[in-house]
Amino acid sequence: RHAVAVTGESGELKDLAVREKWLATFPMWDWVGGRTSVMSAVGLLPMALAGYDTVAFLDGAREMDEWTRAAKLAKNPAGLLAAMWHKAGHGRGEKDMVILPYKDRLELFSRYLQQLVMESLGKELDLHGRVVHQGIAVYGNKGSTDQHAYVQQLRDGVHNFFVVFIEVKKSRSRPSVEVEPGAVCGDFLEGFYLGTRRALHDSGRSSITVTLDEVNERTLGRLIALFERAVGYYASFVGINAYHQPGVEAGKKAAGDALAFLHSLKEALAQGGEMTAKQVAAAAGRPGDTETAFKLLEYLCANPGTGVVRIGPRQGLRNRYRYGA
Repeated sequence: RHAVAVTGESGELKDLAVREKWLATFPMWDWVGGRTSVMSAVGLLPMALAGYDTVAFLDGAREMDEWTRAAKLAKNPAGLLAAMWHKAGHGRGEKDMVILPYKDRLELFSRYLQQLVMESLGKELDLHGRVVHQGIAVYGNKGSTDQHAYVQQLRDGVHNFFVVFIEVKKSRSRPSVEVEPGAVCGDFLEGFYLGTRRALHDSGRSSITVTLDEVNERTLGRLIALFERAVGYYASFVGINAYHQPGVEAGKKAAGDALAFLHSLKEALAQGGEMTAKQVAAAAGRPGDTETAFKLLEYLCANPGTGVVRIGPRQGLRNRYRYGA
């Protein structure tokens, strides 16, 4: 009675919500990937419950969508952004993307971009089935933190990156407390941004700046839409599909296989006797998977209630296990 579901029109979660009479279900298309679902019920429902203006958020995204349909590259912000990524990495993802937003409210934006960019562009094959190993690695935190975390390496270390600064012009909506005579926190952030950009430029490091007037629902909708469309353009430039994720599916399949193996190991041990990881793996029908069996058995031993215990001293792969005390 306190739960709602955001899910597809069919599936286990939808069935559970109907069976247990949850308050409501909010449908979502099966063909929308998680990284591009923020404009759907996946993102809008939590935003609405938190009291944010979802209409303004969608309006901002719609505006950016119109701007990024411009046929001329010079008038297309997403096309320009993607072209810069392409130029910096020579179209082969040779340089990482460092996201430096100078606004605390955008602290999580770089983590969102990790999924959006890396899951979309990290592909083995191009549209013709040729092996290309494309992708752009993304990392970052927020500018004020990264000043002391890794700007030293960015300026003087390995030149394997380019920076995307996110500048926010409006730092406050009301007078702020001065942290030094005549200076508030926002002044320092703007100084940090300009100083870091200059220092990187003087060291021959490339950067691009995306400037927002302020951070609110409308501008956040524009910002997310800008990067979503830049990803699509970049994928077109290098000839890959940005909207599938075969690597993710392979990881899910491997995880499911590991869970099935875990249950098989417990069943094999439950038959009685003491065994090494190699012996348990063979008894579970996986004789060539001793290392995985060892890792899973050690995991089971470390957690109460599994029924699996280690016998005697630690001996690595020669450890002996049994089921029950």
